Amino acid sequence: MRGLTKLPSTPLRGRVVACFGRRSLIEIEDGSTIACVSRGRRTGIVCGDQVSVTRTSPGEGVIEDIEPRSCLIYRSDEQHEKAIAANITQVIVVLAVAPTPNVDFIDRCLVAAEHAEAATLLVLNKTDLPPGSGEAAHIAASYAQLGYRTLPMSALSPAADLLAALAGHLSVFIGQSGVGKSTLVNRLVPDAGARVGATSATRDAGRHTTTHGQLYRLDEHSAIIDSPGMHAFGLSHVDPADLASCFIEFRSLLGNCRFSNCRHDGEPGCFLDEAVRTNQIRAERLASYRRILRSLGKRPSGN
Repeated sequence: MRGLTKLPSTPLRGRVVACFGRRSLIEIEDGSTIACVSRGRRTGIVCGDQVSVTRTSPGEGVIEDIEPRSCLIYRSDEQHEKAIAANITQVIVVLAVAPTPNVDFIDRCLVAAEHAEAATLLVLNKTDLPPGSGEAAHIAASYAQLGYRTLPMSALSPAADLLAALAGHLSVFIGQSGVGKSTLVNRLVPDAGARVGATSATRDAGRHTTTHGQLYRLDEHSAIIDSPGMHAFGLSHVDPADLASCFIEFRSLLGNCRFSNCRHDGEPGCFLDEAVRTNQIRAERLASYRRILRSLGKRPSGN
């Protein structure tokens, strides 16, 4: 019949650029976007996923399948998993002068990145805000001394250094609520329209302003994913046997314990205890490792 647009019958390939529960926005290969729902009860689709979709009407479609992922960043507890981003190559952990950086949260984010074999960068944001910058700067410097890349940023800082660190990567921004991830995104992508929320001074914690994952392209070879702010980062999906190798300064020391199955949790002959005594590693990092180790529960099933 005249006036009807013939829709393609073969699936189209695209990337998930936004997620809203069971609905997603898919950017297909010609650069246009399609609003899609998932086929059946499929869940766990996240920004960065490569998918095949079938159009159901102009501008709308159905996700038929998810392509195998090269990488998945997610957090989990004993009952649930929450996927954050797929196929990323770099994790940007954003901390700030305010709210006060939570070292346990940062360590957990870094473990998740190392476990996924993704590059990492710590961005210390809001460095122009007094007071408290000394404590935050000290925390950032301590990670730099361990070998993590760090970058100070503020509203007055040029974005060139951060753009250079993002070049050639699909990066996901992760951080506590209120650290200014969306503000950074707005500087990198001026038309992003990301909402920016004020930090709650009374609770020393930010309000959740990003409510869903969103992917923004910087150029042909670089993109960023802004994720919702969070207060906790569960790691139940990490095998306890793999945890020590996710602490980068531990790696060269592993394999020297008295027992080959040492969990590094106070067993006799643990070389990491000796490494603390000889100042090869920091006591607080070993303590952080042990807190995470003891928190690991049964691995959940499904997404």
